[in-house]
This record gives sequence, structure tokens and C-alpha cells, in this order.
Amino acid sequence: MTESIETIIIGAGQAGLSLSHYVNQVGMEHLVLEKASQVADAWRNRRWDSFTLVTPNWTFQLPGAVYDGPEPDGFMTRGQIVQRFDRFEQENQFPIQFSTTVAKVEPQDGLHRYRVITNRGTYTARNVIMATGMFQKVKIPPFASQFPENILQIPSDAYKNPQSLPPGAVLVVGSGQSGCQIAEELSEAGRKVFLSTSSAGRISRRYRGKDVVYWMNQIKFFDRTPEMLPSPGDRLKAPPHATGKDGGHDINLRTFRKNGIVLLGHIRGFENGALIFAPDLAENLAQADGFSATLLKLIDEYIFREGLDIPFQPMDAGEDNQPESVITSLKPDVNQIQTIIWACGFTMENIVELPAFDEFGLPISDRGVTRFPGLYFLGMLWMNKFKSGLLMGIDESARYLAETLVQNKTAR
Repeated sequence: MTESIETIIIGAGQAGLSLSHYVNQVGMEHLVLEKASQVADAWRNRRWDSFTLVTPNWTFQLPGAVYDGPEPDGFMTRGQIVQRFDRFEQENQFPIQFSTTVAKVEPQDGLHRYRVITNRGTYTARNVIMATGMFQKVKIPPFASQFPENILQIPSDAYKNPQSLPPGAVLVVGSGQSGCQIAEELSEAGRKVFLSTSSAGRISRRYRGKDVVYWMNQIKFFDRTPEMLPSPGDRLKAPPHATGKDGGHDINLRTFRKNGIVLLGHIRGFENGALIFAPDLAENLAQADGFSATLLKLIDEYIFREGLDIPFQPMDAGEDNQPESVITSLKPDVNQIQTIIWACGFTMENIVELPAFDEFGLPISDRGVTRFPGLYFLGMLWMNKFKSGLLMGIDESARYLAETLVQNKTAR
């Protein structure tokens, strides 16, 4: 049996709930389909135990649920974040159907409607909004299947804590936010850690008296558009590494090295019983430092331009005066590597049976509105601004999409 719904929202995370909040206000019939048994599954079940927000609490800006606690400049724990989502759900009574996995979204023949096929039946809808975000499946390279079977391999969103891993050294692949935070935690727990780095940038936690995210917001860093990037592929680059753990502190790869973490270039493959790495560690360190220097310079220019009376702060050059050792291969048995954690980005799971994606696998849209009537995307970075998929930007994105849905309904 097929059920007809005017609007179906796929995903009950920050994007889907924010949009449901707005369409509820105008009385638009809709249903939210969520594969998990509760809202905010990614925050609830795909973060490690000690996870905290990377951006300050004031950036939690869901519609009608803006952070109102006593520590706007603090960093909520995973549990505190989940509590806020639960409260958001309770206060809004969203029309959610849980434990519903969407297998396919396809156009319905001859009509401006879509067929949504799930494990609990088939629906037809005039509007379908893909609100599942872009962080759906951790990238794991094909050569990972060649590694010895005795090595535990897990994606970063399955890591929980150091005690959950087998004894021995750990290789963390990726120096974005998750990779760096996990590597730091494992090192502090006494594990031998190898970190395969990337070109991700770094940011200082505080600069000239403020959290650096405050300054990034002031200089409109989060309002950058895709047209401002050097190339369209840069939309897939990892955000700069940072952490909010223990009140927030700097994360610096060079400090990691001082503290015993072995830094490597990006991973290339597995040959003759050895892990192979590119000789690009020095380049990756330079790119991380360069990002930081450029950002702080922009902040300095903003402070000068606005005439703010704020004491100058010398930039942290990040130098550790250690020679660049080039390690291009490691044998897991020799180095006692028992675990590999993949933290090298995510891919989208495409369930839409339409040519709605570009060469990078990202939706082709104008602020989430595709060229296919009734098909929309929500909750991804760079849909019109960098912040469009962030907690601090989802309200603006969801409100615009809700207004578009209402306008299109009125025009019919």
C-alpha cells in the first residue's frame, strides 16, 4: 500500500528538525522519516564518549532552541548536546516516524511527485527534502581490505574511548577535527599513536582576548560562499582542527610531535606487509601553519579597521625546531599497530534516482533548491555559505527552504 504525503523530510538531525519546525508553523502537512530510533542520531551515537562541541555553545542556534545556558563561551559535552535535541523534540512534537530506512527516492512517472521507498512501505510526496547531511559514511580506501586481519579497523564515528580498543599502538588516518582529537586522547591515555596527516588547517583556540570562533564570525568567515573558494573541490576540504575538550585549547601537530605522537604523510596504500605513506609531512605542517597565519592576519586587519582597543598578540608560529623525519613505510607487526582509525572524511549515500549531483558527489542546487521541482537538499556545508550545514547556520537555511516550499505551494 502506498501512502501519499505532501512533504517528506528525510532525516531527524539538526537540518530535518529545523525545517520541520518552520513548516509546522505554517501548518504544512509533512512527515519526517528517520532510520534511527531517536532524534539526532549522529550526535547521540556517532561521537566518542568525551566528545564536546568544537565551536562555543553560543553557536548552537536551532530555531526556537538557541543556547540559553550559563556558559555561552563553553563547550557542551555530547550528553548535553543530546539533551538539547531531546528538549527541542519534546517542545515541538515533530511528526517523526522512527526506525524507517529510506532505500530510494525516485520520480513518479508523469507527475511532479516522488516515490519514497522505505523498509516500512512506500510513500508518494510532492516535496522531498534530503536532510541527511553530508557526513554519512566515513571514507575508507579500497586498499584497507589488504591489511592483516588481526588489525582492528574502525571508522572515526565508531570510536568510543581508549579502553574500547585492543592493546597496542594505534594509527589514526586523517588530521581533521576528529582525527586530531582522537589522536590526542589516545596519546594522553598512554597509547603509542601514529598520525597520518592531511592538509587540514589549524586554528588557535583564543586570540586577542576572544575565542577565535568569535573573531571568525566577525570577519564573516562562516558566510563565505562557494564562489570565493579557489576551486569547487575545496568544498570537500576538512575544516581546521580544533577542540573544545577541557574548556578548549590549541591543537597543533607540532605539539603532538613534541608529546610523542609520530607524524606521517598521507596514507597511500599497503605493499609487501607495510603501510605506505607519502613524503608530504613537511608540506602538511606548512599548510596547517599557513592557514593559522592567514586567519590571524585577517582578524588583525578587522581589529585595526574597526578601531578596536585590543592589545596585540604575537602569532604562534608553531615552530618546534625538529628536523623533518620522512617515514614512508611502517610494518604493523614491527610497530605493534593493532588498531587503525579512519578519520579521513565522509561521503554521501546517494539514494536519489536523478542526476542531481556534480562531479564531486555533491548536490547541484541553489540554496538547496534543485532543478527538479519538489526535490530539495538541506544540512550540508557550502549550499550557499560555509555555515549552511553548521549549528550556527542551519536556522537560516531551513527558514529559506520553508519559505520556498510555501511560495511554491501558493503558486500551484
